[in-house]
Amino acid sequence: MSHPQDPHRAFFPFGNPFRMILPKGLYLSHKLLALLNAFEDTLAERIRKLKPIDREDVLSLSWMRLAMESLCETHNDIKVLITALELPVCDWDEKWIDVYLDNSVKLLDICIAFSSELSRLNQGHLLLQCVLHNLNSPSPKQFVRARASLDSWRQHINSKNPRLENCFATLDNLTTTLNLPKVKNSAKGKVLMRAMYGVKVVTLFVCSIFASAFSGSAKRLMDLQVLETCSWAEAFTELQAFVNGGIRNMVSSGRVMVLRELEAVDITVKKLYPMIQDGVGPVEAEAFQISISDMGKRTEKLSQGLDVLAKEVDSFFQIVLSGRDALLCNFRVGSETSNVEEQQVSR
Repeated sequence: MSHPQDPHRAFFPFGNPFRMILPKGLYLSHKLLALLNAFEDTLAERIRKLKPIDREDVLSLSWMRLAMESLCETHNDIKVLITALELPVCDWDEKWIDVYLDNSVKLLDICIAFSSELSRLNQGHLLLQCVLHNLNSPSPKQFVRARASLDSWRQHINSKNPRLENCFATLDNLTTTLNLPKVKNSAKGKVLMRAMYGVKVVTLFVCSIFASAFSGSAKRLMDLQVLETCSWAEAFTELQAFVNGGIRNMVSSGRVMVLRELEAVDITVKKLYPMIQDGVGPVEAEAFQISISDMGKRTEKLSQGLDVLAKEVDSFFQIVLSGRDALLCNFRVGSETSNVEEQQVSR
């Protein structure tokens, strides 16, 4: 695992991941090849659509929503592919199942961490609402109360979420499973493992961006090196370079790495705070009201964006959870069927 202070982290460190999963001489039928090509073409198109026009849009809640929405669709695609492959769970290698179940638990933990951070950020909305309420109040103590609420908001926003720190260790651990177990004489298994590789690469990339954005640090961004023979590899490499490069350039220029909508609110807070502290004279009255109006609009935009993104993260959580439950259920059914057949043969 790379050290936290390293500016770049390159993966895959274990060599060619398909040396293990693409046995020589294993024939793919036209049907299986068509399924794999369709899956990878769709994945490539989704990756291309994630490239923002402006690099700074990456740290916006709207782009993050699109990224999580795309991730949900990709994970749904792998479910559809598994069904189309008609590969019973009982035919899965035990190592595949172990890796899948272990990875799904880690993804669920990451989702919980992201949800907790979105909830924490949204809690600050109440403090800002108190500020707006007090500033629109005729009470002589309005400035004192508003200033106290702003101080509380700043303290709240600048506090750290310990769950986010755990995300980076989890993501590092997940990269080690990109080198999947060997596929033993199974063409369908070959297709499944290759498709899962693409899903895991995109999942790691998106979750890395989220964890870095929420923590406010670009030091832990991942730079994944992917197999060039995948049809989506070029689109992914271009997206990753554009996104990670943009974030690092922003940080190197001296800007604090925060969500754009949160930064917009903070700008209005910094304008309002000295006015509240020193008082507002007749000359500053108009500028003061404009700042209050701006903060109200930006606060509402931030809150709405957090709510929408939280719903997408919850959707991803449910998709991962349902996929895990379905696998376990099918595995139990397959095991029970095998046991019944063995008992009938023994009689």
